[in-house]
Amino acid sequence: MTASSGQNSMDSKPSLAKVAPLEAVLFDVDGTLCDSDPLHHQAFQIMLQEIGFNGGVPITEDFFIENIAGKHNDEIAKILFPDDLPRGLKFCEEKEEMFRRLASEQVKALNGLYKVKKWIEDRGLKRAAVTNAPRPNAELMISKLGLSDFFDAVIIGGECEHAKPHPQPYLKALEVLRVSKDHTFIFEDSVSGIKAGVAAEMPVVGITTRNPEHLLMEAKPTFLIKDYEDPKLWAALEELDKLKA
Repeated sequence: MTASSGQNSMDSKPSLAKVAPLEAVLFDVDGTLCDSDPLHHQAFQIMLQEIGFNGGVPITEDFFIENIAGKHNDEIAKILFPDDLPRGLKFCEEKEEMFRRLASEQVKALNGLYKVKKWIEDRGLKRAAVTNAPRPNAELMISKLGLSDFFDAVIIGGECEHAKPHPQPYLKALEVLRVSKDHTFIFEDSVSGIKAGVAAEMPVVGITTRNPEHLLMEAKPTFLIKDYEDPKLWAALEELDKLKA
């Protein structure tokens, strides 16, 4: 798909028809199940300020989106501490502990998530969470959202040979669920995640939780939605139901 056709998909009728009959739905976690990026931003901001990063000036949301959001901690450590990777990795571990403290009190499901959950359950589809987050983070958020019994598998980028934006985590999910890429689609909210899904040759529904639309469109999602209540999503799901019938 070219950049221009990517843009056009915003204007034309959104469709997931090519995956009919649908077998599985894959979800990213941060920013896709819940709006957790502000908590990550808060944890990074507090801890980076404590060590005098950027001359003690708090990192901005733009800096967070460009350098941190959706990326694996190995990559973040290299960006923040290019001259001292071990320090960067230790910093990221400590930041995750702070994030979990914040998340345990503040995680809320994205608008419409439970409606989509019911739609998936009613049709007996397989489902997995696929994330670059460390396993303790992913399991905490999934548990706090009441989704521990919903997911058949939780695939962690850091436990694969390559994390997103490499397609491997999504390919591993297909393998674990024993489903075909031709009958599966993905929900994602970051450029890194959308790129991973597209590279794994599956349609990706991009969610504009925090990241700017123009950046997400560059990664070539099938279409973008505001949240799980978006009429564009339900038009596409209704079309899938009709094709199944």
